[in-house]
Amino acid sequence: MADKFTSSVPGLESPIENAAAVTPNDSTDLTNYSRALWVGGAGDVVVITVGGNTVTFVGVTAGTLLPVRCSRVKSTSTTATSILALW
Repeated sequence: MADKFTSSVPGLESPIENAAAVTPNDSTDLTNYSRALWVGGAGDVVVITVGGNTVTFVGVTAGTLLPVRCSRVKSTSTTATSILALW
């Protein structure tokens, strides 16, 4: 299948090109900084942003796309499940 966009430079507003399941961890960063997180199961999500801030998203509903660039999803206090990092 031909990709008409191979010569385009993707920006933050471009569609996601990669995804990986997230196992929340208090001491290990994601393999790649996220452009967004997909939350499949409802709950709270605690992240460390690319800027270094620790942020808690409280009461995230299942099926939410969080447009947050983060380096880590912390396990302490994260109760949401089925999280994907998108970049």
